[in-house]
Amino acid sequence: MPDAHAPAATGTAPAPSAQGPLDADELRALDAHWRAANYLAVGQIYLMSNPLLAEPLRPEHIKPRLLGHWGTSPGLNLVHTHLNRVIKARDLDALCIWGPGHGGPAVVANSWLDGTFSEIYPDVSRDAAGMARLFRQFSFPGGIPSHVAPQVPGSIHEGGELGYSLAHAYGAAFDNPELVVACVVGDGEAETGPLATSWHSTKFLDPVHDGAVLPVLHLNGYKIANPTVLARLPREELDQLLRGVGHEPVHVTGDDPAAVHQEFAAAMDRCLDRISDIQRRARSGGETERPRWPMIVLRTPKGWTGPHEVDGKPVEGTWRSHQVPLAGVRDNPEHLRQLEDWLRSYRPAELFGGDGRPRPDVLTCVPEGTRRLGASPHANGGLLLRDLPTPPLERHAVEVDKRGAALHEPTRVLGGLLASVMEATAERRDFRVVGPDETESNRLGALYGATSKAWEAETLDTDEHLARGGRVMEVLSEHLCQGWLEGYLLTGRHGLFSSYEAFAHIVDSMVNQHVKWLRTARRLPWRRPIASLNYLLTSHVWRQDHNGFSHQDPGFVDHVLNKSPECVRVYLPPDANTLLSVAEHVLHTRDYVNVIVAGKQPSFDWLPLDEARAHCARGVGTWEWAGTEDGSRDPDVVLACAGDVPTLETLAAADLLRRHLPELAVRVVNVVDMARLLPAGEHPHGMPDSEFDALFTRDKPVIFAYHGYPWLIHRLGYRRAGHRNLHVRGYKEEGTTTTPFDMVVRNDLDRYRLVMDVVDRVPGLGVRAVAVRQAMADVRTRHHAWIREHGVDLPEVADWTWTG
Repeated sequence: MPDAHAPAATGTAPAPSAQGPLDADELRALDAHWRAANYLAVGQIYLMSNPLLAEPLRPEHIKPRLLGHWGTSPGLNLVHTHLNRVIKARDLDALCIWGPGHGGPAVVANSWLDGTFSEIYPDVSRDAAGMARLFRQFSFPGGIPSHVAPQVPGSIHEGGELGYSLAHAYGAAFDNPELVVACVVGDGEAETGPLATSWHSTKFLDPVHDGAVLPVLHLNGYKIANPTVLARLPREELDQLLRGVGHEPVHVTGDDPAAVHQEFAAAMDRCLDRISDIQRRARSGGETERPRWPMIVLRTPKGWTGPHEVDGKPVEGTWRSHQVPLAGVRDNPEHLRQLEDWLRSYRPAELFGGDGRPRPDVLTCVPEGTRRLGASPHANGGLLLRDLPTPPLERHAVEVDKRGAALHEPTRVLGGLLASVMEATAERRDFRVVGPDETESNRLGALYGATSKAWEAETLDTDEHLARGGRVMEVLSEHLCQGWLEGYLLTGRHGLFSSYEAFAHIVDSMVNQHVKWLRTARRLPWRRPIASLNYLLTSHVWRQDHNGFSHQDPGFVDHVLNKSPECVRVYLPPDANTLLSVAEHVLHTRDYVNVIVAGKQPSFDWLPLDEARAHCARGVGTWEWAGTEDGSRDPDVVLACAGDVPTLETLAAADLLRRHLPELAVRVVNVVDMARLLPAGEHPHGMPDSEFDALFTRDKPVIFAYHGYPWLIHRLGYRRAGHRNLHVRGYKEEGTTTTPFDMVVRNDLDRYRLVMDVVDRVPGLGVRAVAVRQAMADVRTRHHAWIREHGVDLPEVADWTWTG
């Protein structure tokens, strides 16, 4: 399939100047902006009044709790100031990811200087009164956090947990050909595994269809209390490392502001010229060799321009400047004096008028409108989001002439739907599928009829489906897949993350951070909704019999359901058509984390498409065709199930009960949407007690076959009236390399165990059905001997079909 038309190269180089990158006026203006940002950053950490130092500082002007991080802020302010310059000079469409998220004071300061903070929060006006509010609100009850949180204009990356900045930057750049994404990588976060892997994103960035990422590795030398690894490497060794991952480093080193301004301006120009040249060659000249992308290595002191010494100990250029260099300002007169000297060293009267408004020189470098970093629509991706075109499900649904007779691989059926979405977005390029080397394994190979796998590195004749411009992203790092997709979604696009179920845990903490971002953003009216983060977890616990115990863990669902109820959804479709219906739904949702757990192995088709849609819309429902109740009274027992394999075992158990205990009134309930089990007051999808009781009854035994750890079902339903009657079977950490049916037997989730549970728990049935119970136990015993002799499951299990 041909790629979309190649866009023009990003940005235009400014006219050269015989006087060097900065003339005297430019240097003066840039330095004024940088000093103003530094002043505002310090003020946010310390001051709750007297923002312009109109009177000598007194203890009552100081916040009672000093929170924030100074050490990284001057470096971030330098980068922001110089980004302003090149954006304005080159009319760049730019975004910046601030990896050292603790540098919140810097990014807030710059968004106040460029006016975006005041536009969004009019009470924080760009004057003395607004400056006072700006200072007071920072890390203050009722204010804003100390990180670059969703409340900060221009941000898509909080950085509370370090390591994901560069992955987010590349995700933002994919399919954004006119965008330059600067990314400040702190030397502390550069020590994390996810960040180390992210450098390899250069092998996936297409200079034709994607934008550019300009990393700025900020080596200020220290973490909280230790030196950083990369800052202590000799320059030659560091360069070898960075060149080895595909970059051409440009170094800027110093502590003299004027010299650093000139060097950094030259470095920015050099890098942007190189980016423009790479894109021009690829887009118009057809160059296909993978480029070596430029990056900047910036070495400036930690806590630069702050106190040199405090209490006789060095601070600037050391780890002691990491957070609050002067901690005793309210109680120690010497600290108070040092703070005032520090603030006045920026010469605030030169930077702000008597009314507190920034003077014209301070704003000379600031771009206008949406070119401002704080106003970039890419940092508020819902502004750019378009509805995703999905085809009618009838094109991909399977025919169900007889329930439980035909077999399909649900994810293979889903692959056809995803391929149709890929085709429908071929020109607009705003949908991607990511996963750790498992797209084909997870039966989503139909995607390769619509696009290829993104790949910029060497290719061999034996390779398949690798191409520049592909929109399937595979790399064997779940962290990188997650970071790419988050950056892609946060900048206004759509996507799906496909993973083996057991290894989704690798991104547990990343999904934590994303849910927290979504929850906060939902409470900000100016943040537009973005496309949901959609997980497809397959190769799941019950069909990892070939890979064994190491690949068997269904706990990601538990982890997600612990998160903010308004943001998380978990679906366990029981067959191919319900998977299609759920997938169609989640691909159109906004501001959620959706988790779908579905098998890739052949499984029975239970519901025609119209019934599948209705069942998924309800989220939970009775399958009357599977039970034996006649409606004249409550059932004797409820067989509930959630998940494809538990559904199979439940229906097989219902079939056994129909044959062996035909007088028993059995109700079969299937759950697709796990949140439906919660009370209505605890989750938007939760059921009121009346509905729950009508479905599960208040006093009859409920045998619940669940896909994951059984304790989750108890937790979701512990407040229900009938909880004491609830008996749950699920995964209980019994696994190995074995047969598919042996996996459920080992965990007591099999059909025979479920029938035994019914006999044990229906009042009065134990005595009458003792022979039935013994027959079920005998089959389990025979199963163990059979698989050890034959290596496959019992014929009555392997050949079973629904006969109800």
